[in-house]
Order: sequence, then C-alpha cells, then structure tokens
Amino acid sequence: MSDPAPESEEKLADRRRRYLVLGDGQMYRVVLAGSGESVGSVGFWARQWRGGTVWEVGWGVLPEFQGRGLARAARDTAEHRYLHAFPKEDNGPSNSVCRRAGFTLLGPVDIEYPKGHRITSNGWRVDLESVRKPG
Repeated sequence: MSDPAPESEEKLADRRRRYLVLGDGQMYRVVLAGSGESVGSVGFWARQWRGGTVWEVGWGVLPEFQGRGLARAARDTAEHRYLHAFPKEDNGPSNSVCRRAGFTLLGPVDIEYPKGHRITSNGWRVDLESVRKPG
C-alpha cells in the first residue's frame, strides 16, 4: 500500500481554520498507545438539524490503521448523551464504523457539507448511555 499524499499547505491551513470555528466542538488526534504515533483525528461539534441542535462526530484514520476500532473508541469519552454521524451513503468504511460502534441507522438525510454543497448521507445516532463502558 502506498503512503497517502501529504496535504498542501493551503489545505492544511483551511482544515485548521475549520477546526478553529467549531464553537463548542472539540478535535482530537488519534494516537497509538505506546508509540504516540498520530494516525488520524476525531472530533465533535454542534450542528443544527431537524429544528434542533445535535452533536455530530466525524473522524479520519489513515488507511493503514483502519479496521482496528480506533475511531469507535472515541464514543467512550464523549460528554453528550446522543451523538450523530452523517457519512455519505457510499462511504462503506464510515458507515461500517457507525454500525459496529452501536449507532442506529436513521436513514438517508440531506446534509450541507461542505457549506453551500448539499449531499445525501446516512443519518446515524447513538445513545451513548447505552454503549459506554462502565468506568
């Protein structure tokens, strides 16, 4: 498997700007225990949806580290009762993460992402109280 191409300085700056305007949201680096190697990111933020505010989660894990439950582990540290995810309908890996992490499929939804661009995604929701590990 080849290494993914690094993002340009412009794309990195744009990503950083988007993270800074998350408001009440948070972004985290995903690191491997022991080595501290950065292998992705996971975050959550407020989104207006169906007349109310929901907490949305999003993640990205480098291809060579996918399938290890890294993104799924984030649910155990979230501070909100419900968490929503809106992966594109054709994004098999992210929809699979939702399914394996205990999210319930709400069905197809029309979502704006990025701003000004409408896409059809799968709406997923998880009740974190029902899936958290006892602490």
